[in-house]
Amino acid sequence: MEEKLNSVESVKIDDGTFKYILVKVYDPDNEDSVFKYIVRGDASAGYHGDIYEVTTPDIEKLGLECECVGGGRIKHDPAAKTIHVYGYSQGYGRADHLQTCRLLKEKYPDYAKIDFSNDGY
Repeated sequence: MEEKLNSVESVKIDDGTFKYILVKVYDPDNEDSVFKYIVRGDASAGYHGDIYEVTTPDIEKLGLECECVGGGRIKHDPAAKTIHVYGYSQGYGRADHLQTCRLLKEKYPDYAKIDFSNDGY
């Protein structure tokens, strides 16, 4: 099952400013010890739930389960190599932005600045 977990990309985000969700992906038989967090952000999504709706089928196809643990917004400027995470989801609550930033720093190790704020919507 860990092999399947590792096949799920940790971060998929767009450029610009958009909503994002933090999702816990896990082995349904061993949720507490075999899991990972992933970040999904989509500039075309009107709601955080729209992102979750398109994320879930790919994960379930692998025999894994997932749960949205919160959301917020991301401002991603690839030209300046900066990412700012902030805000919350009205439906899912505030994501752990620190966890989100950890995942973003793994994906974009050469970025000048990846930070977060709990302010704003």
